[in-house]
Amino acid sequence: MNIRTTILALACSASLFASKEDVVKRINASAEVVNDIMKTPDKGIPKEILEKAQCIVIVPNEKKGGFIVGAKYGKGFMTCKTGGSWSGPSAVKIEGGSFGVQIGAGEVDVVLVVMNKTGAEKLMRSEFTLGGDAGAMAGPVGRDASAQTDALMHAEILSYSRARGAFAGATLTGSTLRSDDKDNEYLYGKPVEHKAILMGEVPKPAAASPLYASLNRYAVTAATGSSHNTTRTRKQ
Repeated sequence: MNIRTTILALACSASLFASKEDVVKRINASAEVVNDIMKTPDKGIPKEILEKAQCIVIVPNEKKGGFIVGAKYGKGFMTCKTGGSWSGPSAVKIEGGSFGVQIGAGEVDVVLVVMNKTGAEKLMRSEFTLGGDAGAMAGPVGRDASAQTDALMHAEILSYSRARGAFAGATLTGSTLRSDDKDNEYLYGKPVEHKAILMGEVPKPAAASPLYASLNRYAVTAATGSSHNTTRTRKQ
């Protein structure tokens, strides 16, 4: 059995046991990933990057290596800024590819930050390949992104991963990311299109509230900017 067949077998077996409860747990895990990464500013994603982001993809506890050598598979969510707030989350799954500096880890949290509309349009497809269909580069880490002008101005997608507590920019060359239509059906109660969700055409599910709370804490949108700034002023 080759690697591609093994990954597909993992994906199929996982979907058989999926449920709305699993999807909600994964949303909560995604929110926790954002909080955990950003609670240490010197080691997190620079806030300037999150504030400029068009979309963000979070895949908590992606499985890689272990008992199946070379197989990588994970499920998570993508949401985009639309109408001054975050869109509903669209379920996605990531498969295969190289994970750069984190290659030896057993479980990895993956975060993709989409920096411009071109990158966002590519990720709204039902399937695309990082480094192929969409250019991605390892993202900068720390408080100050001003020295990372190239990352801010030219990258379509900045990629990060966290394994065993270590968080870093990572290359995800060759990884395929696609919409998870079945999990979206569980979450929204009916079949919905990946792009329609991300364009803000589908009502947001209440289950996504923890994820919005985490993102709005660190990534200001037009709708949340005033309240965020007020909170920050009061703390000073």
